Amino acid sequence: MRSLQMITFDFLLTSLIVVLIPGTGVVFTVSTGLVRGKRASIFAALGCTAGIVPHLLATVLGLAAILHMSAVAFQLLKFAGAAYLLFLAWATWRDKKALSVDSAATMAGAKSLVVKAFLLNILNPKLSIFFLAFLPQFVAPDAPSPLLQLLTLSGIFMAMTFAVFVVYGLLANGFRKAVINSSRVQAWLRRGFSAAFAGLGLNLAFSDR
Repeated sequence: MRSLQMITFDFLLTSLIVVLIPGTGVVFTVSTGLVRGKRASIFAALGCTAGIVPHLLATVLGLAAILHMSAVAFQLLKFAGAAYLLFLAWATWRDKKALSVDSAATMAGAKSLVVKAFLLNILNPKLSIFFLAFLPQFVAPDAPSPLLQLLTLSGIFMAMTFAVFVVYGLLANGFRKAVINSSRVQAWLRRGFSAAFAGLGLNLAFSDR
């Protein structure tokens, strides 16, 4: 029971706000829901959620502190993430079939979505720094098992992330018919998502810790 005492309203509210803030995962999930349907958006949400697991584990195991102290490690991971976002921007801009709504996602397509979404989050070093600063605030100073509390908080944060991202994807899917019926809308969406990925990539590349 003691491990549940740190699950406060403040933690739940703060976590919800953090998850709701649009970022790379939200952009990817929304774009997937718009152009590939509900099932695909759920796979995208699953991949984005899985992508934060290494960062949460890094925080729990203390590796995030090493990343925070090592400028070289941080910069390498940061630029890898920025490069991947810019690659997605370029691929989205060039691939005119990317917004051609197809049938339900195949198993191979589902795996591809999960991998892409996973890479989006795992290559963002700022997540490790964020969790290092965020999670410990809600661990009781006199906790008999801080590790258990961190794991519990991490699990709740992941569950909230998945749930919110699924909602984002399903809401986006509601506008899917408008995308199907208008090539002009498809073109603008493709450019918009490409610009969003490029902007997020540049922001990550030029950001400080």
